[in-house]
Amino acid sequence: MLQPKTEGWQGWDVYAPFYDWENRQTVARRDVRFWQELAGRQTGRVLELGSGTGRLALPLLKAGADLVGIDRSDAMLARARMKARRAGLLDRARFVRGDIRSLPFRKRPGFSLVMAPYGMLQSLTRERDLAETLASVAGVLRRDGIFGIDLVPDLPRWAEYSRRVTLSGSRGARTHLTLRESVHQDRKRGLTMFDQEYVERRGGKKRVHNFALTFRTLSVPQMRRRLERAGLEVRAVLGDYQGGPWHPDADVWIILASRA
Repeated sequence: MLQPKTEGWQGWDVYAPFYDWENRQTVARRDVRFWQELAGRQTGRVLELGSGTGRLALPLLKAGADLVGIDRSDAMLARARMKARRAGLLDRARFVRGDIRSLPFRKRPGFSLVMAPYGMLQSLTRERDLAETLASVAGVLRRDGIFGIDLVPDLPRWAEYSRRVTLSGSRGARTHLTLRESVHQDRKRGLTMFDQEYVERRGGKKRVHNFALTFRTLSVPQMRRRLERAGLEVRAVLGDYQGGPWHPDADVWIILASRA
């Protein structure tokens, strides 16, 4: 049986310098308005799990959300704080380094919205880690709060390939980046493993950065059962960022849950 080279949370420190560049060319801002509107309908604090470089946190802060971001990667958080400083939001931005399996927040008054965007929970490759995270979320979510989960559904359908150039382009005036990617599947365990090689060329010099990311894909019924075990009840399942109905072939699977 193919084993993942790393846990799902590993690799993100090395990924940090390239994360924003890559996501501008992939997910871009297509999910930002959804989370802004969801946060705007709540009255209270917002918690983003895996807030990373602040790709979503900063637009939500600009829109007036009282947001706390938590992430395990110091390198990702450093970039989020830098961007908040440049945007004049550092006095409002709260980015915490911590483990989402045991959230370091008081249960009272709790959060009105907890966000797990862009497949964040899929980095939890072990059943125990997911169970602990969902239980921890249930503990800090207000009675009338919403837990929003965004899943990437098509990872198990990715074809396996080796060292394919998937992105290439300029970053700034003097740097050129090339991403060579390899994909491996452990379909029995629902794992998709990405070996990433970023080649950075700047001023005639070349640097190579290697890291691995592992993601686990669960179906909506499977995730529903796990939420229920944690004392959370599914209120809606959406199939796009405009609030459209869910179906198995939807581009995204969005689950909105609350405390049962």
